[in-house]
Amino acid sequence: MSVAVKDPYQGYRGPCREVMERFGITVWCEVRAKTTQGLFEGLLLPRSETSDELHLVLKLGVGYNIGIRHDTVLELEKIGYREARYQIPEREFPTDPAHPNVKLLGTGGTIASRLDYRTGAVIPAFSPGELYGSVPELAEICNLETEKLFGVFSENMSPEHYLILAEKTGEAIREGYDGVVIGHGTDTMHHTAAALSFMVQNPPVPIIMVGSQRSSDRPSSDAAQNLINATWAAARGPIAEVLVCMFGPTSDLYNLLHRGTRVRKMHSSVRSTFRTLGDIPVAMVEKGKVTPIKDDWRPRRDDREVTVQAAFEEKVTIAYYYPGMQPDVIDAMVEKGYKGIIIAGTGLGHVNRLIYPALARANAAGVHLYMTLQTLWGFVQMQVYETGREILELGVVPLANMLPEVAYIKLGWALGVHPDDPEAVRTLMTTSMAGEMTEREPHDGYLILQGGIPEVQAFLEKVWR
Repeated sequence: MSVAVKDPYQGYRGPCREVMERFGITVWCEVRAKTTQGLFEGLLLPRSETSDELHLVLKLGVGYNIGIRHDTVLELEKIGYREARYQIPEREFPTDPAHPNVKLLGTGGTIASRLDYRTGAVIPAFSPGELYGSVPELAEICNLETEKLFGVFSENMSPEHYLILAEKTGEAIREGYDGVVIGHGTDTMHHTAAALSFMVQNPPVPIIMVGSQRSSDRPSSDAAQNLINATWAAARGPIAEVLVCMFGPTSDLYNLLHRGTRVRKMHSSVRSTFRTLGDIPVAMVEKGKVTPIKDDWRPRRDDREVTVQAAFEEKVTIAYYYPGMQPDVIDAMVEKGYKGIIIAGTGLGHVNRLIYPALARANAAGVHLYMTLQTLWGFVQMQVYETGREILELGVVPLANMLPEVAYIKLGWALGVHPDDPEAVRTLMTTSMAGEMTEREPHDGYLILQGGIPEVQAFLEKVWR
């Protein structure tokens, strides 16, 4: 019987492999690399099958990875060998009758996970034992139970996932859990947060969504802090709403709780990527304490009553207006059977006159048309200019300062709940249910991005005397 031989050059080929063979180096060797760019010491990591042939990857002692181009290598000296183990440590999660009980629902995000450099895949820690092995502080906060619902990247989350997640969240609340945490990828977390805000109504306990920008094996990972603070907010926090818990500032000081209908991912890679738009964050979470920033939030209750309306019409879309947009864009949506169109208009809610006939045809066909703003900040005000008034006459309904993605989610939900009642849909869309529309914007929100937090207050005290 033949035995498979482990490849000592895992993932390396071409010129990189030639360099390794020349100096007698394999993967997992600790090396001192003399290059034309300087001297580097680190652990030689495997490469995934899709990586290029030109760079060796070293994990430096500080934990960061660097790529060294093969033709810059002058010498590779082996100074040790240390093969990484990717299995997530697992320890039995201790329980304490005095602690609150929290349900963690998993959808496939990278919270409390590690990167497998051999494949480039993220290995998730998800069972209570794995999470305790990775983040033992959780046991000081609550008794934790987990349930993995999906294992998808967040870009693959869809309305069918929202429905399941809403039902499971309602189920956990009725079963008596003191809070619900939802692990989710960051890319579309704000879409799911909006969906849960409409589908799970008037919850008596916190529903906290959390993710991480960087995996747990990186020194700058935000995973542990995000998970600890999200769990604290769910288990012991006073605010019973759908909230997103992520880094506040770029430093490891505190997390912010953002309302699920007013939050958006605003940067592709920084840890403090989530921002509340058109409002200020609901609260701060730090060192076992939740400090409200806003005054209007829904308090935790002792009952387990919750209304779940898990419905969604998928034939809804967003039309992002741009100069020169042609009417056939709108016509094509109608022809394909779309029942609702959210327009992200310019300025106060404008589009060019070229597409007016297409909007009229869509309205005549019974398509629901709503206006939002691509500026993200500000209110739709279609009575100010002639253009806006003309668009109103075409049947387009303004949605105040609702964010385009939130409007898309809400319209899909409203049409799912009332598929044959246009007036009921319009009533839902123009009524604020979960803070998706506000009466005004904060004076200290837009200028510094986030109002009410210490950095902003310190700034205002210096500037406004």
